[in-house]
Amino acid sequence: MTNTRFSPDLFPSLPRATALALALSALLAVQVQAQGLKPSNPLRLSDPTAAARAPAQGGGQRQADFIVAVVNSEPITNSEVRLKLIRTEQQILQQGTALPPRSELVPQILERMISDKAQLQLARSSGIRIDENTIENAVQTVASQNQISVDQLRSRLKADGVDYTQFRSEVRDELLVGRLRQRELESRATVTEQEIDQFLRDQEGGGAEASAVTLNLGEILVAVPENATPDQVAALQARAQQVVDRAKAGGDFAALAAEFSASATRTTGGQMGLRAADRYPPLFVEATKNLQTGGLAGPVRSGAGFHILKVIEKRQGGMPGATVTQTHARHILLRLNPKQTEAAATEKLAEFKKRVQAGQADFAALARENSDDGSAKEGGDLGWASPGMFVPEFEKVMNSLAPNQVSDPLVSRFGVHIIQVLERRDTQLSQRDQREIARNVLREKKQNEAYALWAQEVRGRAYVEYRDPPQ
Repeated sequence: MTNTRFSPDLFPSLPRATALALALSALLAVQVQAQGLKPSNPLRLSDPTAAARAPAQGGGQRQADFIVAVVNSEPITNSEVRLKLIRTEQQILQQGTALPPRSELVPQILERMISDKAQLQLARSSGIRIDENTIENAVQTVASQNQISVDQLRSRLKADGVDYTQFRSEVRDELLVGRLRQRELESRATVTEQEIDQFLRDQEGGGAEASAVTLNLGEILVAVPENATPDQVAALQARAQQVVDRAKAGGDFAALAAEFSASATRTTGGQMGLRAADRYPPLFVEATKNLQTGGLAGPVRSGAGFHILKVIEKRQGGMPGATVTQTHARHILLRLNPKQTEAAATEKLAEFKKRVQAGQADFAALARENSDDGSAKEGGDLGWASPGMFVPEFEKVMNSLAPNQVSDPLVSRFGVHIIQVLERRDTQLSQRDQREIARNVLREKKQNEAYALWAQEVRGRAYVEYRDPPQ
């Protein structure tokens, strides 16, 4: 089997890119949700000035802003809470779900803001730095995910009263926290050779019922502080039960996740992704093993808190077998930036395709001269790749191509590509490849389990002083 040349931009499941890809996905989801953007729907950014205009519920409204909480000497103001409240309510309404009482929603929002601020403070003090190019690329990705240009994004932000400088600052903060999470979770997700051995033995044995099932679970986590009193635990369990009751009554699970969940999956509607059951925590598998698609379980108690679980998808399947169909492909990637819009990149790549098809240009030469991917020096060659190694939007197009066929330009989270499939083969994975797949599966599982505990630890170490309640 020939050595595979991996392009890190296209392989978020590989060790050095796993957490970064997760951080970028979280960034996109947070920015899309916070600004009221949806990739496939008409766009409308939330209006931050609405927080100032919205009438207060109950009591008289103060004329001046005031501090509602202090996190490690950094304040959270009433206006910040009200802005987050307006955005959250807009998001819930967009999901078609009834708004909960503000008396319930505001305390939850404040606790989320405290946790997020504690994480951001830790990221800032850790020495992590985000350069301007990284911020520009992230802003471009947000725009691309919403099918608009950066200029259009700026115009929409301006029209809705959102300062672009502040928007970039929020993007920087999300990237800072994302990199901190990457560093912390990587250190907590070390996979030993013994664990890989056991995983492979379990797969070969085929005796475990869980390994024959593939699941996509939705999760809502009501976090329980490390030193919570029995009364606090009881109150949080009651809150989790209220979430279950609302979900069973027909409430939208994604909206409930965005409203209540302390898990990183809240930015993806609670969905944890389609994967083999043994890639989930055993607690989750046990709680949902007798449920059909759409079924709900919980509250289920773990070290992090109370989980509400929903079976989004369940089907027979599992990890890839020892024999897989591999694809040998090459590509040209043009990254998007203020000087190269999606339209310009698409037009340029469409011209490249015409020249290659007409025999006027060599694909590899064009890749070497123009591609912005690390594979450019190899003529865009990505080597032999097994299923699931590319990002979905790339792999879907690649799988539709016949050998020697060149794709139309396609947009991924990294920019605009054209792909040429060179050949395919059915091959038996080497022992090294199988161990690498196992390592990635186990690492992802450990990272998912570690995130909730890490967030809880950061919140627990923060000094929090509550001042006047939000109005």
